[in-house]
Amino acid sequence: MTDRLRVNEQIRAREVRVIDDASGKQIGILPPREAIAMARERNLDLVEVAANANPPVCRIMDYGKFQYERTKKEREAKKAQKVIEVKEVRIRPKTAMYHVGFKLNRVRDWLKRGNKVKIRILFRAREITHSQLGRETLAEIAGDLADIATVEQAPLMDGKSLVMLLGPGPHKGGAEAARRAVSNARIRPPTEEQRAAMPASTSVEDETETVETASESVA
Repeated sequence: MTDRLRVNEQIRAREVRVIDDASGKQIGILPPREAIAMARERNLDLVEVAANANPPVCRIMDYGKFQYERTKKEREAKKAQKVIEVKEVRIRPKTAMYHVGFKLNRVRDWLKRGNKVKIRILFRAREITHSQLGRETLAEIAGDLADIATVEQAPLMDGKSLVMLLGPGPHKGGAEAARRAVSNARIRPPTEEQRAAMPASTSVEDETETVETASESVA
């Protein structure tokens, strides 16, 4: 919401520095009453634009037009702001890379749109004791996507899953550097700072059952 400025009789200072908004020229230091009268002779307003200055700075202007233009600029700036979504893909540690590749096509599309993507490896029961399999899968994914994705957060344990965060933009050093960033990461639960920094997913693609079924039918 646009902050309201003091206008005309709302101005409480004894003296104000008056500027003609149209020309940008300083008129002088005047009592507000005199400056307001000067503004009204021109069907304009006296607007306090710098209340903390000594004396406060006021401009003679069309306040209604000023409000309209400022609100319009704020709306345009808000529209121009790019909303970055955080997508999430969930896969199983034993899923063949062939089937993972289908999901990576979708991940590439998200990254091209400027979104971030969480890759989550879901473990079941005793699979959690073989977290290395999940890390190897994430390392391969990071390498395959290095031309378009940066490893923003190396894998961390999140309950019974392993999570990696990718951001848009090629990984510095290429595919091998991306794989090393994942392979050399120490697998551990996130710290409070890391948990707070990890953005929440705005949408989740959970097709683990579909992928597993397809894998079994091919086998």
